[in-house]
Amino acid sequence: MTPPEPGRVLRLALVGWGLGHIALGRHAIGRALLLSEGVGVGLVAWLTIGLADTSAYLVPFLAGTAFIVAWAWQAVDAYRSAHAAIPARSPTPERSPAAAIGWLSLPLLVWGTGFWLIGAHSATPAAVLDRFVSEWTAGSLGSDWPVVVARAARATTPVPGADLRVRLSDQDATRATAVAESIHYERRDATFLGIFPGSALEPVADERLLFLELVARPVELPGGGDIGAVRWELVGADAP
Repeated sequence: MTPPEPGRVLRLALVGWGLGHIALGRHAIGRALLLSEGVGVGLVAWLTIGLADTSAYLVPFLAGTAFIVAWAWQAVDAYRSAHAAIPARSPTPERSPAAAIGWLSLPLLVWGTGFWLIGAHSATPAAVLDRFVSEWTAGSLGSDWPVVVARAARATTPVPGADLRVRLSDQDATRATAVAESIHYERRDATFLGIFPGSALEPVADERLLFLELVARPVELPGGGDIGAVRWELVGADAP
């Protein structure tokens, strides 16, 4: 029986886990890998839905990265096994099948960048405040903010073009408060390395616009399961 061509084995392995091993006649390993792929996809999706925007955002991110690494590993293993089955190794073709493994850099790139479009938005008070201020200053507060927050924010619209600062004034493990204020910058004398004279711009508060309150709510995975993750939420806003 003629061993399968390594390039074909690699391409099958890249299409689905274990397909390359099945082409080599290693059906038990192939079926196990194919089953593992389905379990892996479900696990990554489950973790992403439950934890992507919480303080445990690294859990789904690392799980997704590990899934892609395992994808590459099983493809490389199938390709090497196919080569080992050939008594005399043929010359590498002009378009080496091994180069196909480079296509896995695309899902890795997509996952590594796309995840952050949905991940860590509520992982810290600073992340929540950054999202709130971006919408507030643009005049596009969405319906996902509490009514009391949206009402106070719309009643205290920042002056267009004015400098704005939002700083945390207090924070512990479960609650945080912040102040939004308009500022201007003043030049102050300073020294470089404690020797050379110079100057620096420092922010100076002009007016307090909003007092903001945030709370950390415990988060459970879909279907139950508490791993200590929290999701920060903006729950209150008051004008001075």
